[in-house]
Amino acid sequence: MQSRSYNSPRPSLNLVRFGWFVAFYNVLVIVWGALVRASGSGAGCGNHWPLCNGQVIPVSPAFHTMIEFTHRMMTGGATFLVIALAIWTFRGTAKRHRARKAALWSVFFLVTEALLGAALVLRGWVEQNASTGRVIAQAVHFTNTLLLMAALTLTASFLGKKRAPQSGQNSRLAAWVAVMATIVMGATGALAALADTLFPSPSVAAGLAEDFASHAPVLVRMRWLHPAAAVIGACCVIRLVLQRVRGRRGWDRLNLVVTSLLALQFALGVADVLLLAPAWMQLLHLLGADLYWVALVVLAGKVIWRDSEADGVGERRETMLGVESTAGR
Repeated sequence: MQSRSYNSPRPSLNLVRFGWFVAFYNVLVIVWGALVRASGSGAGCGNHWPLCNGQVIPVSPAFHTMIEFTHRMMTGGATFLVIALAIWTFRGTAKRHRARKAALWSVFFLVTEALLGAALVLRGWVEQNASTGRVIAQAVHFTNTLLLMAALTLTASFLGKKRAPQSGQNSRLAAWVAVMATIVMGATGALAALADTLFPSPSVAAGLAEDFASHAPVLVRMRWLHPAAAVIGACCVIRLVLQRVRGRRGWDRLNLVVTSLLALQFALGVADVLLLAPAWMQLLHLLGADLYWVALVVLAGKVIWRDSEADGVGERRETMLGVESTAGR
């Protein structure tokens, strides 16, 4: 007789809570990583990776070294947590449960996240470096970060998911479009934040003028892409929310959360521009973006992956086996 931990189609409450804990712990890791960039601490451990200045634990570290080393320690903790979540998910769910695939994707994106972070350090794409390589790597790195958070969020969401009304094909397409548009929004936002860090503006008017000045650095002239992507992405998300409202014949808590966080993000974005993007404001803006992304992924997941499909396969099979066993007696 096999143990319940391997065959139960309903994950334990502790597993669900652990899944959400891992997801939000990674939000803190992401925000601290932004602090590394905003404070110019990317080279705090030199060009050594995974060691810090050639040491496992730096002796008498300077301020920038402490910032970078703390980020590495938090990333190490995230590695153990994500692996533990994947193992527990496989032990605590039925075969073909969607959470298993999401957990495996979490491990994959965690590995690529570490490799991209190592590339930034080893290639010297830190501190005041404004090379094309760093610009590309920064956009790819943040895109991978969003995919990692999406995989972790879906793992936790699938573990605790209850049956929900099925969605039409149009809503599922709208969900995919909203997710992809938000990823573009995030990637362009990472470049805008990098531009604000490397080329701070003395005033709002000067910053707006530099965005379209031919003599300005390319990274600065790319800043307008973020607000443009934000407007387009917001329209896509609002369309998804309205379709879901019509399908459910009313607003629910998740629709309200996503809409509220979207509005908050625009307010934080405007404040970031007016305050000339100080480090603390960039971190607050990023935190809001991460929370908004988590909420959007949960909403999109409920629309794209309908609960009546794979999540119930294990449960239906066990029920059928039980009926056949009873009939055989």
